[in-house]
Amino acid sequence: MKENSEQLKQRIAALEREVAALKKRGHSYRGIRKRSNRLYWGLPLYDIAMGPDPEKGEMRGHAKGIVAIGDIATGVLALGGLARGGVAMCGLAAGLLLGIGGLSTGLLAFGGLAIGGIAIGGGAIGYYAVGGGAFGEHVISGMAQDPEAVRLFENWLPGFRSLFCPKGC
Repeated sequence: MKENSEQLKQRIAALEREVAALKKRGHSYRGIRKRSNRLYWGLPLYDIAMGPDPEKGEMRGHAKGIVAIGDIATGVLALGGLARGGVAMCGLAAGLLLGIGGLSTGLLAFGGLAIGGIAIGGGAIGYYAVGGGAFGEHVISGMAQDPEAVRLFENWLPGFRSLFCPKGC
């Protein structure tokens, strides 16, 4: 059904009122940018960069610091959608020592898909691996319970058997 010109003008006027109301709310389209003035090894103590920054032409914030929090975060402790560093946490985490996230890598990796020396996740790939689908040298999964892996995790995680082996390992 075609609209006549009067109906079209009414719709345009309604949309203009909605846009004006949204502008009055005062919500900024800028992201968050906070950075420490203190530097260690050439990096700020903390850097927070989330959301867009139109002045710099950035669609996503990239935080770089000892502690980095952002859409993309690089630091000793990195938290973000894409996090990389010594300890990395969030969506896609690449940690040297520890990775925690949906997809995580690190010496210790925890996540939906965990890849590391010791990996715990729905899918786990590591020398020691625990998960629904686990692959590695010493594995605990729905299909296998390697005694060496059971010993390691029993010593490392109190209450391990009740969490990962409710029917016994």
